[in-house]
Amino acid sequence: MLESAFASILNAANNSAGISSQSIITTIAIAFVRWYKMLESIFASIFVAANNSVGITWQSVIISISIACALGVFISYFYMITFKTLPYSQGFLLTLVMLPTIIALIIMLIGNNIAGAFSLAGVFSIVRFRARLADPKDIAYIFFSVAVGLALGMGYVGFAALFAIVLCGFMFFLCKTNFGSRKNMSKTLRILMPEDLDYESVFDDIFSKYTESSHVKRTKTADLGSLYELTYEVYLKEGMSEKSFIDELRCRNGNLTISMTLTMEQEGKLR
Repeated sequence: MLESAFASILNAANNSAGISSQSIITTIAIAFVRWYKMLESIFASIFVAANNSVGITWQSVIISISIACALGVFISYFYMITFKTLPYSQGFLLTLVMLPTIIALIIMLIGNNIAGAFSLAGVFSIVRFRARLADPKDIAYIFFSVAVGLALGMGYVGFAALFAIVLCGFMFFLCKTNFGSRKNMSKTLRILMPEDLDYESVFDDIFSKYTESSHVKRTKTADLGSLYELTYEVYLKEGMSEKSFIDELRCRNGNLTISMTLTMEQEGKLR
C-alpha cells in the first residue's frame, strides 16, 4: 500500500515537474520507503518467520533473554537515579532485573496455549505479595518491568528497547525538574500537652498563621494519661521563622517538649 501511494506521487511528479524537481521527489520517496521498511523490520517480532508463521528458535530465545537481562539492569539503574526518598532496597533492584526475563520466558512458554494461560492465572492467584512498598512509584516500576518482559516474550525486541529508553528518559527528566514537588519541605512536629487542653483546636490560630497546611498524623497519651502527644505534618509558609513558630506553641502547651524534624521523605531527598 505504501509503495502504491508513492508510485502515484512519482507519476504526478513526472507529469507536472521538471527533471530536477522530479529527481528530488524520487530520492525523498525512495529514502522514506527504505526508512519505513527498516522501522517495520526493527519493530517486528523476531518469532515471526518470512511466511508469517510463528516459530521460536534457540537463536531468537537467546536474543530475547539477553536483551531482557540488559533492559532489566537498565531499568533498575534508572530506578536508583530517580529514587531519592528513602534508601532503596537491593532486593527490589534485583527484582526489577529479573522480572523482564521471567515474564519473557513465561510468555514464550505459553505462546498461543489458552489452557496454559489459564493455568498460569490460577498459579498467580494463589501467590500473595505481602511486601510493603516504600514508595508508590515502586509499583509503577514493577509494571514497567512486566511490560518490557511481555514485549520481549512476544519477540518485539525493538519495541521493548524503545519503550524502556523513552520511559526511563522521561522519568529522569521528571526527577531532575522536581516535577510535582512542593517548594516548602514537609516537617514532622511533635507536641506534648496537658490533658486538660482541647488538643483538637488549641493550636488552630497558630497553625493558620505559620503554616500553609497541617494535619494530625497520630495522637496518643503519655505518663499514664496525664499528657497527650500529638504528631503533625506541617508545611511552613515561606519566610516564616521556625523559632517564632515553636515559641508560640510552647507558650500554649505549658512549655512542655516540642520537636520538629524533617519527614523521612525529605531526609531522603537531601542525601
